[in-house]
Amino acid sequence: MIGKVYIVGAGPGDPKLITVYGLECIQQADVIAYDRLVNTQLLNQAKPLAELIYCGKEPGKHGLIQEEIHSLLVREASAGKTVVRLKGGDPFVFGRGAEEAAVLAEAGIPYEIVPGITAGIAAPAYAGIPVTHRDYATSFAIVTGHGREEKGNDFLDWNALANGIDTIAFYMSIGNIEHISAQLIKHGRPHTTPVAVIEWGTTKEQRTLTGTLETITAQIKQSGYKNPSMIIVGEVVKVREEIAWFEEQFQKQQEALK
Repeated sequence: MIGKVYIVGAGPGDPKLITVYGLECIQQADVIAYDRLVNTQLLNQAKPLAELIYCGKEPGKHGLIQEEIHSLLVREASAGKTVVRLKGGDPFVFGRGAEEAAVLAEAGIPYEIVPGITAGIAAPAYAGIPVTHRDYATSFAIVTGHGREEKGNDFLDWNALANGIDTIAFYMSIGNIEHISAQLIKHGRPHTTPVAVIEWGTTKEQRTLTGTLETITAQIKQSGYKNPSMIIVGEVVKVREEIAWFEEQFQKQQEALK
């Protein structure tokens, strides 16, 4: 009897932000293959005998490579097991979930996609930044921060991003922020456009840095911000001055414990 694979979005970091269905999948799984940015507190919800397999990938330090992950999912499901592929954020937002689903479909393995809350929305929300706002933004784009290939070929439509989108959420972008800022300014975005960098969004390690397209590169270098971080570009960043709720709330909790 063939098992089934659930490709589950674990959410942006705070374990309470996983969906009800996603949590049910974890609780029923025989095998859980999880990524680096998954909050491991979620694994405490697994069955006592569930097999937990780390599949995380980070620069210079790879767990199972993607082809091995594909083989793992097919092999374990073919053995009749219920498998959860647990991915940070949403599996279809820069999560390679579609590639894994295609492999399962080709192998004749039953599967479901369980969406999750993506960091491009959740991290700014926890930083007090709405990605849309009646006064500031009626459009919103989610963009990979790898806006430059190794050979120098740029595959992003910078003109559209600079002039046609109010709020831009850049994923995986810390290492490329200088190029991102320069391209947006070059294609018409004002150099004074507000920018926020949110490190470890929705977790107790969250911290937020604000600046402008002109200043943010130097600020990041000086402050030491690293991945995982979301970079939000747009006038909506100004709203943080009024509703930076999460970090203020966490700070008050820490002070109360002293």
